[in-house]
Amino acid sequence: MDINSIKRNYGIIGKSIDLNRAIDIAVQVSSTEITTLVTGESGTGKENIPKIIHSLSNRKHENFISVNCGAIPEGTIDSELFGHVKGAFTGAHETRKGYFEVANKGTIFLDEVGELPMSTQSRLLRVLENGDYIKVGSSEVSKTDVRIIAATNVNLSQAIKDGKFREDLYYRLSTININLPPLRKRGEDLQLLFRKFAVDFADKYNTDPIILDHECIKLIQDYNWPGNIRELKNFVQNLSVLEKEKNISKSKIVEYLSSKNQNLPIMKSNIEENDFSEREILYKVLFDMKKDLNHLKKITDELIGKNKINKEEFDENILQVDNFYKKDNKQEEYVIEQNLSLFEHEKNLISKALSKHSGKRKHAAKDLGISERTLYRKIKELNL
Repeated sequence: MDINSIKRNYGIIGKSIDLNRAIDIAVQVSSTEITTLVTGESGTGKENIPKIIHSLSNRKHENFISVNCGAIPEGTIDSELFGHVKGAFTGAHETRKGYFEVANKGTIFLDEVGELPMSTQSRLLRVLENGDYIKVGSSEVSKTDVRIIAATNVNLSQAIKDGKFREDLYYRLSTININLPPLRKRGEDLQLLFRKFAVDFADKYNTDPIILDHECIKLIQDYNWPGNIRELKNFVQNLSVLEKEKNISKSKIVEYLSSKNQNLPIMKSNIEENDFSEREILYKVLFDMKKDLNHLKKITDELIGKNKINKEEFDENILQVDNFYKKDNKQEEYVIEQNLSLFEHEKNLISKALSKHSGKRKHAAKDLGISERTLYRKIKELNL
């Protein structure tokens, strides 16, 4: 089977040299029993390589099992992979087959193999060496005949230096290493993938496909795409669903991408919870002004003490300033005395709101015009 036929069968889009090379190696090793390690960044499509190898191998009519090692908790990973006997641990009410037993005679794909705990790595090494494994809670050695293909986006060489991955296991797994290139190094493949996703989502959502002008194409080509194909697909889906105008402009692309020099695309949202309501902002402004006024009084008192300012004139000016900032802060449900400080005003206001609604913060917060979370924080700050 030629490379183009394989691409069509597995929905692989692209014609970059590195991508074709990776597929070609997969085809060559498929007829052998060589253990293969697939490497590449997250979202590059590593899961396709094991499927290609299995479908072209002598084991193609047997089970193919894919296991995401990073998604299984450390406490249960051994049981999942190798099985357990009845009574092996609390909740083990019956003997259970592990993935290696189920995949016997077939192929097992260990995705994110770099996330395996060290104890499980030792067990895996034994399987690779002679096919032996022991179920959790058992002393009996079991046998399996399975082809192992592993994948990781972790730098295993560095993990070995850090003591997080066994060196002997690495050499066992990487007899053949197939590396998938990141999207940013695949040249024209980016445009091909974009068009494919645009057409797919247009069909799915019964709309016209989105179109990019030359400036937009240049912008997405300059972008790093750390999430690779997966990130690009999500990006195209967002544009397809949210944009009514299908001729996407450069300015619109910029709205979705933080910038071409940053890693993550961002979605602009008109809905953003703000802990500071208008009332709180007003309180803060008034409180800051109050502090400034007190500070000014302190400085002026010092100057008066040095006989540099006439006290009578100062008192008259301060009275005018005080009158300027004083407000009759009257509301339908709350009457706040003018001689209270801003701190006391706020405390009084919240106390009355809570009292009015029998301590129900949700209703009190709505009445005050602030979020429930903000009200909770204020209650703690004011010791209510």
